[in-house]
Amino acid sequence: MSTLNFALPDGERRSVAVRRLFNAGYAGRAQEEVAAHVAELAELGVPAPSVTPALYPVAPYLAMQTDLVPAQHERTSGEAEWAVVIDDRGDPLLTVACDHTDRALEVHGVAWSKNAAPDVLGAQAWQLAEVTDHLDAIQLRAWVRHGDGPEQLIQDAKLDALLPPSYWLDRLRELDLLTPGTVLLSGTVAMVPGVDQFADDWRVELADPVTGRTLELAYAVDRLPPPIG
Repeated sequence: MSTLNFALPDGERRSVAVRRLFNAGYAGRAQEEVAAHVAELAELGVPAPSVTPALYPVAPYLAMQTDLVPAQHERTSGEAEWAVVIDDRGDPLLTVACDHTDRALEVHGVAWSKNAAPDVLGAQAWQLAEVTDHLDAIQLRAWVRHGDGPEQLIQDAKLDALLPPSYWLDRLRELDLLTPGTVLLSGTVAMVPGVDQFADDWRVELADPVTGRTLELAYAVDRLPPPIG
């Protein structure tokens, strides 16, 4: 079991012992576009889900607040997302997240690939209730860096592109999983064409245009040495 610690805007700190971790998938609000995306991925060998949106259970210890993500090979990459965290009081918190995914394993099973690398979460959070009335206007962006080169914008969308937290909270409640220690990542938005996702560094932010506040995380990808034997 991992423990996450968050700072709220007023300086209060919340600690969360992660008991269940889920990654949403194919979670765009326009499900007709999702269907087209599923077809594109199928042509690349990624197995199609039986239903959309999908929900993948992930080992709870993979929820991390870290600035270094180990990777076994060069075909891993992040996905900019939001995360809802049910804290130890039962309150839903919203934070920024990046679902680091093994793309080589993804063609054999999306659920497997989600369990092959960590879900990185930010160190700061907002109470979900404080941003619900303007949630769709919040901007989700990600940048990557290759070596010593400049940062490149790789993802940029408002949260209205994704199914809202309320959808997933209702779904978790139906499954009797809306309990303290549950963490859910939202699924991601489209990547900018032509930008290499297999990067050395990732940075993700949620920017609230109403309050002027920003949540951010950043990490480097640490490629492990080759196995012996």
